Amino acid sequence: MDLSLIQRDILITLITLYHQHSHSIKGEEIADRIQRNPGTVRNQMQALKAIGLVDGVPGPKGGYTPSALAYKELNLNLSEGDYDVPISRNGDLVEGVNVQEIDFTTLCHPDICHAVIRLFGSAKLFEIGDQITIGPTPVNKLLIRGEVYGKDEVKQSLLIATSEMISLPKQPIKNYMSSPLKSLRCLDSIRDAIVLFNREHIHGAPVIENTVLEGIVTMSDIAFAVENGIPLSTPVSEIMTSKVEEISSEVKLFEVIRRFKEREIGRLIVVENGKPVGILTQSDVIRVFPSL
Repeated sequence: MDLSLIQRDILITLITLYHQHSHSIKGEEIADRIQRNPGTVRNQMQALKAIGLVDGVPGPKGGYTPSALAYKELNLNLSEGDYDVPISRNGDLVEGVNVQEIDFTTLCHPDICHAVIRLFGSAKLFEIGDQITIGPTPVNKLLIRGEVYGKDEVKQSLLIATSEMISLPKQPIKNYMSSPLKSLRCLDSIRDAIVLFNREHIHGAPVIENTVLEGIVTMSDIAFAVENGIPLSTPVSEIMTSKVEEISSEVKLFEVIRRFKEREIGRLIVVENGKPVGILTQSDVIRVFPSL
């Protein structure tokens, strides 16, 4: 079918919103997303419905849903269980847009590596010069960074000059954690913690009592205590952070990266069968791939 640019834009937006919310989509929602007049969108939806690309759902909660023919028309082959490959723009995750295909066009050039990024979502959300990050991809956990130098709003694709490609390790974090744990007990003093940190060249340690994780003490906690005149003989249980981020030893390393960034933490306690067995810090991650 020979669809117009606005019809393609409306159709891809309908599919994107439909997959986000799993219910029929109103024309006003589409108009708001693509910044078009609602009346124009309604007229185009009737045209798309007439040619079998859109199904209407009646009632107060009704709206429109894409037909199977719509996916075929846009060359989208989506099935249940497909993996979403995220894309970020200038450091922020772009909601409602996923990467469907990456086609490297100048992979063998010694100085230039360009790629065509085909999107499930609207290319209108991106501008020339945007710094984007794609991935990780499902099989090889590839992470790609680059700059947008062109886009095709008909084919919903971006042209990017890649600046970096990283294949994230798929091994579980138990292969990268520090173990055995250097830990403290609740009645150990702040002075004991300072001695442990200096001896082991670490900046934090969990507080463990009878194999139970009670909290964590860091150099920041000790600095705060010293600045506020708290005696060094004080038990670490009085200055520790009780809420500790734990993670299973079987979690893959690439899955941990976002958790560090989102929660603004420097370390995770690694557990097996509910018991702490190691610690993973940002420094451990940086040693594996320093460019992250």
